[in-house]
Parts: sequence; C-alpha cells; structure tokens
Amino acid sequence: MSKSIREQFTAHTLAGVDPTSSAGVKNKEKALALVESLGPLFREQQTRLYANQDRAILLVLQGMDGCGKDGVVKHVVDLFYPTSVRVTSFKAPTEQEQEHDFLWRFRQHLPSPGTIAVFNRSWYEDVGIAKVHNLAEPAVIDERYGLINDFEQEVAGSGITVLKCFLHVSYDEQRQRMLDRLADPTKRWKFKEADLEERRFWLQYMDVYDTAIQRCSRESTPWYVVPADHKWYRDWVVSQLVAETLTELQLEYPVPHLDIEALTKRLTSD
Repeated sequence: MSKSIREQFTAHTLAGVDPTSSAGVKNKEKALALVESLGPLFREQQTRLYANQDRAILLVLQGMDGCGKDGVVKHVVDLFYPTSVRVTSFKAPTEQEQEHDFLWRFRQHLPSPGTIAVFNRSWYEDVGIAKVHNLAEPAVIDERYGLINDFEQEVAGSGITVLKCFLHVSYDEQRQRMLDRLADPTKRWKFKEADLEERRFWLQYMDVYDTAIQRCSRESTPWYVVPADHKWYRDWVVSQLVAETLTELQLEYPVPHLDIEALTKRLTSD
C-alpha cells in the first residue's frame, strides 16, 4: 500500500530532506493544474467545516526568508472562499505582546470553530531567531520546547487540526530569489539588507529548526517538511497535505431538526 501524502512528508529531522526534490510529480504544468483542480474540493469541505461549527484548521507556515510562505497563501490558500479564512503574519512582538508570555499573541488568532487560520511564521520564532541571536537565556529557550508541545496538544485537543509545514529552501535558491527581488521593480520593496546579514547565520538556523522539528513532533501535531526550491512543487505538496487532511476529517453536513413537509407547505402556500 502506498504511503499517504502526510506519511511521505512527516519528518522528525531536516537531515535527508532534499530542498530540490520534486518526487511524485516531475512536470510543472501538471503540478499547477493539480493544485488548481483542488479548488472545488477545498470550497466544498470548507462549507461543511463551517456548517458543523465543531472543528477548525490551523495551517502553520514556517521557514527561512524567501521560502515561499506568501506564495503558498497566494496559490493554495486563495483556493478557499475568503469568508471563513484568516491569514496572520507574525513579525517581531509589539510592546503589548512582550508584556505577556511568548505564546499569548498566537492564542489571540487561533481559528474559531468552523474556520481556517493560516499563520505566516509562528511560535517557532521563539526557539529559532531567539536562539540564533541570543534573545533569551538558553535555559528559557530550552523550557519553551515543552511549553510549545503542551500548547500544541491543547490546541489539537480543542478540535483544531494543526498542519505545521516547514518550507525547506536551499541556501543557493534563497540567494537566487533575493537576486530576483532586486531585479524586479515590483518586488524590491520586499528586499531588506538585514536579510543578507541573516544569511551569515544559515547553518545556525538549520540547526535550530532541526532541533525544533526533532523536539516538537507529536502524533497529533507532526511536522511536515516540504521541499521548496521548486515553487510549483512546494505548492503541490502543501495543497495535497491540506486536501488529504480535509478529506480524512470526514466532514458531513449537519442534519437539522426540521419538519421539511410542513415548512415546504408553508412556503408554497404563502
């Protein structure tokens, strides 16, 4: 029996995952068509999700700058109806957010029953950039892994299905995407010189993300490592993960307690 998409991309380490891979679908045009074809399924399952009001979806997109988080939103998330989907991008915490524990700001944006939330970056910044740049004491960061696991188990236990996707881009591909930004006048606004400085810490980032994936993969909240050098392949993998997750939820329309015959008679006789 062939593995499901989730089984294929579930990972407990970055080691051995090739960012340049396109295993399973080699043709760009075919991949783009397959992603687009999922629109009707997404919208149908989204409607069922909203109708039931007892489950929710949280898609977490994590990765280095240029890995394609915005691209996934544009090409995959935009296949849903916009009415019950919310995308939140997390930057450096505000003064208000710093007054609370590091997980507080993420709790404010968890999906309500029947909806889908997408997080562009997440609490893993607090064991990622915080560790690389010594923004917290090592003991504090070490404690956060356990707090993250507890938080994710709490979220999953509340009826929210958590999809954590690490978009794994290579060092060389990130360079090319930065060069593309500089060459395109419509994308130069995305370029920050600070991003060049961050590239100096590439190996440290790979190490801290590998640690996070190893320490924060649980049966109910696994990590999916998505090869992201090929944008079309990245979108295909994420779309398949979402489609498989929605299908396996086995969402059905609720059956309301209505006297159909009486209500039909009233409507046809008024």
